[in-house]
Amino acid sequence: MSLLPVDDALKAILARVPPVTAEQVALDQANGRVLAAPVIAGHNQPPFDASAMDGYAMRAEDVSEGARLRVIGTSQAGASYGGGVHRGEAVRIFTGAPVPPGADTVIMQEEAVREGDFVTFTVPARRGHSVRPKGNDFSTGQQLLKAGTRLTPMQIAVAAAANQAKLSVARRARIALLATGDELVPPGTPLGPDQIVASNSIGLSAMLSPYARQISDHGIVADKPDQLRETLQGILAAEPDFLITTGGASVGEHDLVQDILKTLGVSLDFWRINMRPGKPLMFGTHGRTLVFGLPGNPVSAMVTAMVFIKPALRAFLGHADPEPWQLPLAAPTPTNTARRHFMRARLVQTDGGMQAQPISQTDSGHTSSLAAADLLIVQPEHDPGQPAGALVEAMPIDGF
Repeated sequence: MSLLPVDDALKAILARVPPVTAEQVALDQANGRVLAAPVIAGHNQPPFDASAMDGYAMRAEDVSEGARLRVIGTSQAGASYGGGVHRGEAVRIFTGAPVPPGADTVIMQEEAVREGDFVTFTVPARRGHSVRPKGNDFSTGQQLLKAGTRLTPMQIAVAAAANQAKLSVARRARIALLATGDELVPPGTPLGPDQIVASNSIGLSAMLSPYARQISDHGIVADKPDQLRETLQGILAAEPDFLITTGGASVGEHDLVQDILKTLGVSLDFWRINMRPGKPLMFGTHGRTLVFGLPGNPVSAMVTAMVFIKPALRAFLGHADPEPWQLPLAAPTPTNTARRHFMRARLVQTDGGMQAQPISQTDSGHTSSLAAADLLIVQPEHDPGQPAGALVEAMPIDGF
């Protein structure tokens, strides 16, 4: 069986992702969520011409050298001056307060000289100065945030300013994880002969948690067909949005996952990808559940999750994939094989700016080099290698 190109595999996966399901959440629960509907302003902000300074509001044409204006009242936030401003008059005003009708300028208090009920100014007036016009921030009907936006504190603040108490956001995914292998033991276990500490589910849970409302870790199942079948059957019966297994995805005497999934009704789309690390990636569906079988080698599992599962989860939320980075190389890259290489790299600061420093380690079980990496350089198939300074495509490892 030929290896499926990376781009074709990703396209096939994204075609299986269901449409976004919306739910309403309060603002204090919205941080990090993805909007399922745009935020539209229902009012003008500010809702009136407002002062940007503590000072005095007047008609600019009344301010001239030696002119004394009568102070006829005060306007402050939440308590505006009830009347208008006419020739020769001024109103004491505070930041955020409504500018009275007739006034078109505010002069800050540091540039004013108050003498009883009169005020003079040490600077000329500039019409409109220090006045925030009605609707200056946003206006009724304006789209403030588009659907697909991942909400940050500043965006939640603008939604609050638009008087939105709740937001329509995409429902996050329920994810089930299962590690397989006779050799695996949980972290913290004293190691016996031939045993390896399982790290895949721990790493994947941390990587995917920003996209998930629930991650169920079903632990480690040994390479025993009956036990594996029973566990997988129970997971599928719960209908998670994503089922992610690690180990047992390739073809071999002890690689049982694929055959058992088939017997349980999983329809497999593909199981071998033209990439490294991570060739034995399996993908299929079981009803509404997207099923991923990742390689057992830790680096392969994490890289394939970055390349395929994170885009699928972003699509599940209606959040567009970020544009790939273009960075100059801090050192040359070697010649590549016929498989697309996702090369570990560090982000380094040089005199020429930020650059990608390739990490020479390519072993799919070498977790410490992946932990030291900030990026994956995307090296095309049959790439002859690029010199230092050449621009390359890169994926940040720590990003939504």
